[in-house]
Amino acid sequence: MDFLKSAVASAISKGPPFPYTFGDRVDVDNSIWTLYNGSKREDGSSCSIFSFDVAANKSRLPLAKNAVRKLRTLRHPGVIKILDSVETETYIYIATERLTPLRWHVRRKSMSTEMIKWGLYSAASTLKFINDEASSVHGNFRLSSLFTSESGEWKVGGLEVLSSMKDDAAIIYTYSSLLPDSGRYAPSEVAKSGWEIIKRQPISAVDAYYLGTLIFEVFNGEFISSDQVGQTKNIPPSMQQSYKRLVNGNPKARSSVGAFLEQGRRSGGFFATSLIQLTEGIESLGLKSEGEREEFLSELNEAFEDFPEEFLNIKVLPELLKSVEFGGGGPKVFSVVMKIGAKIPDEDYDTRIIPIVNRLFSSQDRVIRVCLLDNLPLMIDHLPQKLVNDKIFPQMVTGFIDVAPVVREQTVKAVLTIITKLSDRTINGELLKYLAKTSNDEQPGIRTNTTICLGKIAKYLSTNTRQKVLAAAFARSLRDPFVHARNAALLALGATSDVFTDDDCANKILPALCPSLVDKEKIVRDQANKTLDLYLNRIRKYSLTLPDTAIPQPNSSEAAGAAAPRMETPQNDTSWAGWAISSFTNKISTASGQMQNGSHGVDAKPKDDRSSSVPPSADTARPATSTGSASALHRKALATIPLPSSTPSADASASSYFEDNNAEDESVDAWAEMGEDSFFDAPTNTEPQSAKPANKFDDRGEPDFAGWLAAQSQTKSKAPLPKGLSKASAATNGRPAAAGRSTTTGSVGSGAGAKKLAIGPAKPMVTAPKKIDTKPKEAADVDDGWGDGW
Repeated sequence: MDFLKSAVASAISKGPPFPYTFGDRVDVDNSIWTLYNGSKREDGSSCSIFSFDVAANKSRLPLAKNAVRKLRTLRHPGVIKILDSVETETYIYIATERLTPLRWHVRRKSMSTEMIKWGLYSAASTLKFINDEASSVHGNFRLSSLFTSESGEWKVGGLEVLSSMKDDAAIIYTYSSLLPDSGRYAPSEVAKSGWEIIKRQPISAVDAYYLGTLIFEVFNGEFISSDQVGQTKNIPPSMQQSYKRLVNGNPKARSSVGAFLEQGRRSGGFFATSLIQLTEGIESLGLKSEGEREEFLSELNEAFEDFPEEFLNIKVLPELLKSVEFGGGGPKVFSVVMKIGAKIPDEDYDTRIIPIVNRLFSSQDRVIRVCLLDNLPLMIDHLPQKLVNDKIFPQMVTGFIDVAPVVREQTVKAVLTIITKLSDRTINGELLKYLAKTSNDEQPGIRTNTTICLGKIAKYLSTNTRQKVLAAAFARSLRDPFVHARNAALLALGATSDVFTDDDCANKILPALCPSLVDKEKIVRDQANKTLDLYLNRIRKYSLTLPDTAIPQPNSSEAAGAAAPRMETPQNDTSWAGWAISSFTNKISTASGQMQNGSHGVDAKPKDDRSSSVPPSADTARPATSTGSASALHRKALATIPLPSSTPSADASASSYFEDNNAEDESVDAWAEMGEDSFFDAPTNTEPQSAKPANKFDDRGEPDFAGWLAAQSQTKSKAPLPKGLSKASAATNGRPAAAGRSTTTGSVGSGAGAKKLAIGPAKPMVTAPKKIDTKPKEAADVDDGWGDGW
């Protein structure tokens, strides 16, 4: 084999240029030619090459030259298509379309009866053209002279002795006997009297006989001798009588090839099959009326399995695609295209169907768009991801806002099909923007399908988008007036329970679920109970993993090195004031900076900066008292009076909780305002606030137990004055200790001198009013503005 290839290559190098490359050799029987698979060097397209070695078959050289000449001049769709040829003194090469010997299919019995009839009809039509229009005789019409093209069609070859009956010196009279096995296939009259006798017979007599032997051979696999002529074994009953007329022993009584075709085309005839009718009508599909087109497509669907896949790919598919794109074929034609596309190789799908699909998505025809969306599951595996994300999806999004509800609904459903072909940026950006619009659609079915769609594509969303968008989207759907929309939201929540954090389940999902437990529709209530149980079980499991308390426990080393009253309440101290004293001494231990004048002087009475909703402090109504002479009962009364504080407390925490709830309600309410285009847009960046210095400690009039204790300790360290001097001294002189207390307690003494002492030296410090930020705190893991509208 390698030697033969090298010999051929050597011959080509010495002869005229032949722009084709030889491939594998193809076995053919009863032929003067050697057949090779080949390819064109310029573009690599496949072809077949017939090679004739002049030195080895010099006596048959006229047959080879006649075949080349007839292939060049005889043009018919049923005849082998010649591409190029080269003739030299040593060889003859003929490049043709890619061919396969028909004998291969017959031996493998790979053709059904309907396909054989279709092939016989095509071959007989070509033979009729040669006899009637070309006024010629083929003279070699047998199984070895027939081939199948890449489309599966039967092609007529073997033109070595094809001759015109108008030529008195035709090659058929003198060289027909040189054909391989010519005696086995020759008619009885030729076998007796030679080929000269055909001059006195009808032109089609010889070829009609050859057609009869071909019919027997394709149905039985082999034609051994002339004794088998006339046998009807395995030949369809409807064809048997016409077959016998073709092989009649009397040449003048034989049926012509044209008559054979006419008999088969009659109503109920052996050629009146849907496969044959469809092949004739496929080329004029674009010219058919709407009714004729629908009838043709119905017949094509019925005979779909009878067609060879190659024929569907090469002959039928291009005509259907032209009808869809230019001839108004519509959805029915496109559905047939999808059925054919499922059978063709991926390479052909990429080159034939994908470019058409891409162009059709840019069409504004709603019928075509709906047809494409319906058939998208059949072709999504063949579409490249880059094509879907960059070309098809940008054209597809117009369906989300189309005025026709059917287009919007089909577009939402198609999201599940193309979601695997979209990039993360497209999914979390453009796609969610349009789904926000359809979730607020006027059609309840579209709102429901959007909720279902969100539930099914949840795993493709980013983590932040899931927690923001899904919770708000499903919460809004739970309030939808359409019962199936509410039920869909509950089902989606059940299916996506794993995408929410445990805190979101407790703080967002469960509060939104509870109203559904008393829904007016039983189907909603039942599903709400199932979904609620699912989330409750998850939260219960999560709560078991939480510690008993969030208060940090001090280390043993720190507890030993610090004073007990300053760090914590003694464990053995069970008195009512034990916790309070420990708490305020802790404040003293963490305070820093210079003390400032308070705002609670006796005469100054500055405006209280507390909110109007907070009741006035009891200090404003209470007369000033002397802390130096305060009794134990009075101190107890002061300790039990609740005073407002600017430090965080239980009331402040509760207020913050409700503010967060209101913020969430606002985001959910924004979910209902999805008509705005900026629904999914990230919020605009605000100016970063300059860092503010931390506010200095301000007790806002709280009882300063630490200061009181310090004053008491200083008083005890001094020697008591005599009884007679204590009152006068108090009335005439200001007490230094009281002056020091004026900055914290706001109560200096009971005398007039004490008032002057509190007012005179003390200069009120002007401090900037605190700015209370009522904006809810953002979650720590939020790094963008996604989902603010959900």
